[in-house]
Amino acid sequence: MPTGQALSQEIEATPAPRGSCAFWWLGQMGFVLKCGDQVLYVDAFLAAYPGRRIPPLLQPAEAAHASLILGTHDHADHIDRVVWPDWSHSAARAKFVVPEILKKQLSAELGIPPERMVGLTDLQTGEWNGVKITGIAAAHEFLDRDEPTGLYPYLGYVIEANGCTLYHSGDCCVYEGLQAKLSKWKFDVMFLPINGRDARRLKMNIIGNMTYQEAADLAGALKPGLVVPAHFEMFEPNREDPQLFADYMAVKYPRQNVLIPRHGERMIIGG
Repeated sequence: MPTGQALSQEIEATPAPRGSCAFWWLGQMGFVLKCGDQVLYVDAFLAAYPGRRIPPLLQPAEAAHASLILGTHDHADHIDRVVWPDWSHSAARAKFVVPEILKKQLSAELGIPPERMVGLTDLQTGEWNGVKITGIAAAHEFLDRDEPTGLYPYLGYVIEANGCTLYHSGDCCVYEGLQAKLSKWKFDVMFLPINGRDARRLKMNIIGNMTYQEAADLAGALKPGLVVPAHFEMFEPNREDPQLFADYMAVKYPRQNVLIPRHGERMIIGG
Protein backbone atom coordinates (compact mmCIF):
# COMPACT_ATOMS: atom_id res chain seq x y z
CA MET A 1 0.00 0.00 0.00
CA PRO A 2 1.73 3.21 -1.12
CA THR A 3 1.39 6.18 1.20
CA GLY A 4 2.83 9.65 1.47
CA GLN A 5 5.18 10.76 -1.28
CA ALA A 6 5.04 7.37 -3.01
CA LEU A 7 1.24 7.58 -3.31
CA SER A 8 1.44 11.21 -4.41
CA GLN A 9 3.91 10.30 -7.16
CA GLU A 10 1.76 7.38 -8.28
CA ILE A 11 -1.28 9.66 -8.59
CA GLU A 12 0.69 12.19 -10.62
CA ALA A 13 2.29 9.55 -12.86
CA THR A 14 -0.86 7.52 -13.58
CA PRO A 15 -2.20 8.20 -17.09
CA ALA A 16 -5.94 8.67 -17.47
CA PRO A 17 -6.69 8.90 -21.21
CA ARG A 18 -10.09 9.92 -22.54
CA GLY A 19 -12.81 7.55 -21.41
CA SER A 20 -10.94 6.38 -18.33
CA CYS A 21 -10.63 7.30 -14.66
CA ALA A 22 -8.23 6.16 -11.96
CA PHE A 23 -9.17 6.21 -8.30
CA TRP A 24 -7.65 5.49 -4.91
CA TRP A 25 -9.44 4.93 -1.59
CA LEU A 26 -8.19 7.01 1.34
CA GLY A 27 -10.54 5.52 3.95
CA GLN A 28 -14.08 6.34 5.10
CA MET A 29 -15.75 8.01 2.08
CA GLY A 30 -12.47 9.56 0.95
CA PHE A 31 -11.36 8.99 -2.65
CA VAL A 32 -8.86 10.48 -5.07
CA LEU A 33 -10.12 10.55 -8.67
CA LYS A 34 -7.88 11.20 -11.66
CA CYS A 35 -9.81 12.03 -14.83
CA GLY A 36 -7.54 13.18 -17.65
CA ASP A 37 -5.28 15.82 -16.13
CA GLN A 38 -7.75 16.70 -13.38
CA VAL A 39 -7.24 15.32 -9.85
CA LEU A 40 -10.24 15.41 -7.53
CA TYR A 41 -10.26 14.68 -3.81
CA VAL A 42 -13.70 13.78 -2.42
CA ASP A 43 -14.21 13.63 1.37
CA ALA A 44 -10.48 13.21 1.94
CA PHE A 45 -9.89 12.67 5.67
CA LEU A 46 -6.21 13.53 6.20
CA ALA A 47 -6.08 14.75 9.81
CA ALA A 48 -4.56 12.62 12.58
CA TYR A 49 -7.93 12.46 14.33
CA PRO A 50 -8.19 10.67 17.71
CA GLY A 51 -9.51 7.14 17.46
CA ARG A 52 -9.01 6.63 13.76
CA ARG A 53 -7.94 3.06 12.97
CA ILE A 54 -6.41 3.86 9.57
CA PRO A 55 -3.70 6.55 9.62
CA PRO A 56 -3.79 9.35 7.00
CA LEU A 57 -2.36 8.20 3.69
CA LEU A 58 -1.32 11.71 2.58
CA GLN A 59 -0.43 15.10 3.99
CA PRO A 60 -1.66 18.35 2.40
CA ALA A 61 1.76 19.07 0.87
CA GLU A 62 1.66 15.64 -0.80
CA ALA A 63 -1.72 16.46 -2.37
CA ALA A 64 -0.66 19.77 -3.95
CA HIS A 65 -1.72 18.40 -7.36
CA ALA A 66 -5.42 18.66 -6.41
CA SER A 67 -7.60 20.42 -8.99
CA LEU A 68 -10.85 20.18 -7.03
CA ILE A 69 -11.39 19.35 -3.35
CA LEU A 70 -14.95 18.26 -2.61
CA GLY A 71 -16.58 17.98 0.81
CA THR A 72 -20.05 16.50 1.09
CA HIS A 73 -20.93 17.83 4.55
CA ASP A 74 -19.45 19.48 7.62
CA HIS A 75 -18.28 16.47 9.63
CA ALA A 76 -14.58 16.06 10.39
CA ASP A 77 -14.12 12.97 8.23
CA HIS A 78 -15.65 14.66 5.18
CA ILE A 79 -14.79 18.35 5.37
CA ASP A 80 -11.46 18.19 7.15
CA ARG A 81 -11.30 21.56 8.90
CA VAL A 82 -7.90 20.73 10.41
CA VAL A 83 -6.31 20.14 7.01
CA TRP A 84 -8.16 22.42 4.57
CA PRO A 85 -6.43 25.71 5.57
CA ASP A 86 -2.97 24.25 4.89
CA TRP A 87 -4.23 22.42 1.83
CA SER A 88 -5.55 25.67 0.36
CA HIS A 89 -1.94 26.92 0.33
CA SER A 90 -0.22 23.77 -0.94
CA ALA A 91 -2.88 23.19 -3.64
CA ALA A 92 -2.99 26.83 -4.67
CA ARG A 93 -4.99 26.24 -7.86
CA ALA A 94 -7.69 24.05 -6.30
CA LYS A 95 -11.32 25.03 -5.87
CA PHE A 96 -13.24 23.75 -2.84
CA VAL A 97 -16.74 22.40 -3.61
CA VAL A 98 -19.17 22.29 -0.67
CA PRO A 99 -22.90 22.52 0.06
CA GLU A 100 -24.01 26.07 -0.71
CA ILE A 101 -25.44 26.53 2.78
CA LEU A 102 -21.92 26.06 4.25
CA LYS A 103 -19.92 28.13 1.77
CA LYS A 104 -19.71 31.51 3.53
CA GLN A 105 -19.15 30.01 6.97
CA LEU A 106 -16.38 27.70 5.80
CA SER A 107 -14.65 30.46 3.87
CA ALA A 108 -14.65 32.76 6.89
CA GLU A 109 -13.72 30.15 9.50
CA LEU A 110 -11.03 28.38 7.47
CA GLY A 111 -9.53 31.46 5.85
CA ILE A 112 -10.09 30.20 2.32
CA PRO A 113 -10.88 33.07 -0.09
CA PRO A 114 -14.56 33.16 -1.15
CA GLU A 115 -13.62 32.99 -4.83
CA ARG A 116 -12.08 29.56 -4.22
CA MET A 117 -15.13 28.20 -2.38
CA VAL A 118 -17.89 26.88 -4.66
CA GLY A 119 -21.36 26.07 -3.35
CA LEU A 120 -23.84 23.59 -4.82
CA THR A 121 -27.23 22.32 -3.77
CA ASP A 122 -29.62 19.62 -4.93
CA LEU A 123 -29.55 19.17 -8.74
CA GLN A 124 -27.40 22.26 -9.22
CA THR A 125 -24.47 21.81 -11.61
CA GLY A 126 -21.12 23.59 -11.92
CA GLU A 127 -18.27 23.01 -14.37
CA TRP A 128 -14.54 23.64 -13.97
CA ASN A 129 -11.82 22.70 -16.49
CA GLY A 130 -14.07 20.16 -18.17
CA VAL A 131 -15.25 18.59 -14.89
CA LYS A 132 -19.02 18.81 -14.38
CA ILE A 133 -20.33 18.30 -10.85
CA THR A 134 -24.00 18.05 -9.86
CA GLY A 135 -25.13 18.14 -6.25
CA ILE A 136 -27.54 15.45 -5.06
CA ALA A 137 -29.26 15.95 -1.70
CA ALA A 138 -28.23 13.32 0.84
CA ALA A 139 -30.20 12.09 3.86
CA HIS A 140 -27.87 11.63 6.84
CA GLU A 141 -30.11 10.19 8.47
CA PHE A 142 -32.53 12.97 7.46
CA LEU A 143 -32.39 15.42 4.57
CA ASP A 144 -32.49 18.33 7.06
CA ARG A 145 -33.47 20.79 4.35
CA ASP A 146 -33.18 24.40 5.55
CA GLU A 147 -36.70 25.77 5.21
CA PRO A 148 -35.85 29.49 4.78
CA THR A 149 -33.36 28.88 1.96
CA GLY A 150 -34.38 25.48 0.59
CA LEU A 151 -30.74 24.38 0.81
CA TYR A 152 -29.37 21.04 1.99
CA PRO A 153 -26.46 20.54 4.43
CA TYR A 154 -25.58 17.08 3.13
CA LEU A 155 -24.83 16.31 -0.51
CA GLY A 156 -23.61 13.59 -2.80
CA TYR A 157 -21.99 14.47 -6.11
CA VAL A 158 -22.41 13.25 -9.67
CA ILE A 159 -19.06 13.82 -11.37
CA GLU A 160 -18.80 13.85 -15.17
CA ALA A 161 -15.25 14.13 -16.45
CA ASN A 162 -13.01 12.74 -19.19
CA GLY A 163 -15.85 10.66 -20.64
CA CYS A 164 -16.68 8.99 -17.30
CA THR A 165 -19.63 9.45 -14.92
CA LEU A 166 -19.29 8.72 -11.21
CA TYR A 167 -21.60 9.05 -8.22
CA HIS A 168 -20.22 9.66 -4.75
CA SER A 169 -23.15 9.59 -2.32
CA GLY A 170 -21.41 11.18 0.65
CA ASP A 171 -22.99 9.99 3.88
CA CYS A 172 -26.51 9.04 2.87
CA CYS A 173 -29.51 6.85 3.53
CA VAL A 174 -31.85 5.87 0.73
CA TYR A 175 -34.84 8.21 0.61
CA GLU A 176 -37.92 8.56 -1.60
CA GLY A 177 -36.88 10.10 -4.89
CA LEU A 178 -33.14 9.41 -4.71
CA GLN A 179 -33.19 6.60 -7.26
CA ALA A 180 -35.37 8.68 -9.61
CA LYS A 181 -32.90 11.59 -9.44
CA LEU A 182 -29.97 9.34 -10.24
CA SER A 183 -31.69 7.41 -13.02
CA LYS A 184 -30.97 10.15 -15.60
CA TRP A 185 -27.29 9.13 -15.54
CA LYS A 186 -25.55 5.90 -16.52
CA PHE A 187 -22.75 5.52 -13.98
CA ASP A 188 -19.38 3.99 -14.60
CA VAL A 189 -18.77 3.88 -10.84
CA MET A 190 -20.88 4.39 -7.71
CA PHE A 191 -19.24 4.92 -4.30
CA LEU A 192 -21.71 4.06 -1.51
CA PRO A 193 -21.50 3.83 2.30
CA ILE A 194 -22.50 0.52 3.88
CA ASN A 195 -22.05 1.10 7.63
CA GLY A 196 -25.79 1.29 8.34
CA ARG A 197 -27.45 2.83 11.39
CA ASP A 198 -29.13 1.87 14.65
CA ALA A 199 -30.51 3.42 17.83
CA ARG A 200 -27.38 2.73 19.89
CA ARG A 201 -25.12 4.65 17.51
CA LEU A 202 -27.63 7.42 16.94
CA LYS A 203 -27.84 7.94 20.70
CA MET A 204 -24.03 8.37 20.62
CA ASN A 205 -24.48 11.02 17.88
CA ILE A 206 -23.06 8.65 15.26
CA ILE A 207 -25.38 9.54 12.42
CA GLY A 208 -26.20 6.65 10.11
CA ASN A 209 -26.04 5.67 6.47
CA MET A 210 -27.34 3.00 4.13
CA THR A 211 -27.17 -0.58 5.30
CA TYR A 212 -25.20 -2.85 3.00
CA GLN A 213 -28.51 -4.29 1.73
CA GLU A 214 -29.88 -0.82 0.91
CA ALA A 215 -26.67 0.15 -0.88
CA ALA A 216 -26.78 -3.09 -2.84
CA ASP A 217 -30.38 -2.54 -3.90
CA LEU A 218 -29.67 1.02 -5.03
CA ALA A 219 -26.74 -0.18 -7.12
CA GLY A 220 -28.76 -3.14 -8.37
CA ALA A 221 -31.48 -0.80 -9.61
CA LEU A 222 -29.12 1.66 -11.31
CA LYS A 223 -26.68 -0.92 -12.76
CA PRO A 224 -23.39 1.03 -12.71
CA GLY A 225 -20.33 -0.39 -14.42
CA LEU A 226 -18.82 -0.84 -10.95
CA VAL A 227 -20.01 -0.34 -7.38
CA VAL A 228 -17.55 0.35 -4.57
CA PRO A 229 -18.61 0.07 -0.89
CA ALA A 230 -16.98 2.41 1.63
CA HIS A 231 -17.28 3.90 5.14
CA PHE A 232 -16.74 0.63 6.97
CA GLU A 233 -13.35 0.62 8.68
CA MET A 234 -12.23 3.90 10.25
CA PHE A 235 -13.80 4.03 13.73
CA GLU A 236 -14.46 1.13 16.07
CA PRO A 237 -18.16 1.86 16.85
CA ASN A 238 -19.05 2.35 13.19
CA ARG A 239 -17.93 -0.69 11.19
CA GLU A 240 -19.39 -3.20 8.75
CA ASP A 241 -17.96 -6.22 6.93
CA PRO A 242 -17.77 -5.32 3.20
CA GLN A 243 -17.78 -9.00 2.30
CA LEU A 244 -21.43 -9.11 3.39
CA PHE A 245 -22.15 -6.46 0.77
CA ALA A 246 -20.21 -8.36 -1.90
CA ASP A 247 -21.90 -11.66 -1.04
CA TYR A 248 -25.37 -10.08 -1.09
CA MET A 249 -24.65 -8.49 -4.46
CA ALA A 250 -23.38 -11.80 -5.85
CA VAL A 251 -26.60 -13.58 -4.90
CA LYS A 252 -29.14 -10.88 -5.71
CA TYR A 253 -27.42 -9.04 -8.58
CA PRO A 254 -24.93 -11.58 -9.97
CA ARG A 255 -24.11 -9.54 -13.08
CA GLN A 256 -23.12 -6.46 -11.10
CA ASN A 257 -19.39 -5.75 -10.81
CA VAL A 258 -18.27 -5.05 -7.23
CA LEU A 259 -14.92 -3.90 -5.89
CA ILE A 260 -14.04 -4.01 -2.19
CA PRO A 261 -11.40 -1.27 -2.07
CA ARG A 262 -8.09 -1.43 -0.27
CA HIS A 263 -6.42 1.66 1.13
CA GLY A 264 -4.15 3.41 -1.33
CA GLU A 265 -4.63 0.78 -4.04
CA ARG A 266 -5.04 2.12 -7.57
CA MET A 267 -8.03 1.12 -9.66
CA ILE A 268 -8.51 2.16 -13.30
CA ILE A 269 -11.80 1.99 -15.19
CA GLY A 270 -12.42 2.50 -18.89
CA GLY A 271 -9.80 3.28 -21.45
